[in-house]
Amino acid sequence: MKPVAQMTRADLGAYVQEHLRTKGIDVVLSGGACVAIYSHDKYVSMDLDMIHTSLIKPKRKNIREAMSELDFIEDGRYFKHGDTNLFVEFPPGPPAVGEEPVKEIIERQETTGILKIISPTDCVKDRLTGFYYDNDLQCLDQAILVAQDNQVDINEVERWSKQEGELKKFSQIREKLCKNEFL
Repeated sequence: MKPVAQMTRADLGAYVQEHLRTKGIDVVLSGGACVAIYSHDKYVSMDLDMIHTSLIKPKRKNIREAMSELDFIEDGRYFKHGDTNLFVEFPPGPPAVGEEPVKEIIERQETTGILKIISPTDCVKDRLTGFYYDNDLQCLDQAILVAQDNQVDINEVERWSKQEGELKKFSQIREKLCKNEFL
């Protein structure tokens, strides 16, 4: 196993997820770390948001014990490791984008195990929630970065935007998201 200090963001995510699975805790990577992975680090996020996928939320105590076995120390809402600047957070789940559950979870083989990560399409929708509801232009830029380097189902993003009541905003940004659209 490669040392934590040499792990990429995706390696660290898979390493943590593999260990948590042995403890009966199933999580998926979401948030800014997905943007960083899908944009090939054109965007940098230092936290890894691990969202539990089951309907029953895992007990914090069980997460704390599992993370401690990997030499992570709880610091407020984060878990930090002495050999990396990346840290892990466990926001409440299950994974959702706006008012809908995440549609697709990708399983990627990394050097440290299987990484479960939301799809590029769901990552774009996740970022657009910040743009739609908070007028956060950085979230829009992040959505565009993901769309530039990955296949994103633009029709699904449009359907979701309409469901969220944001079709007008979507229409204004559609062209920026269409570089790698597929039907």
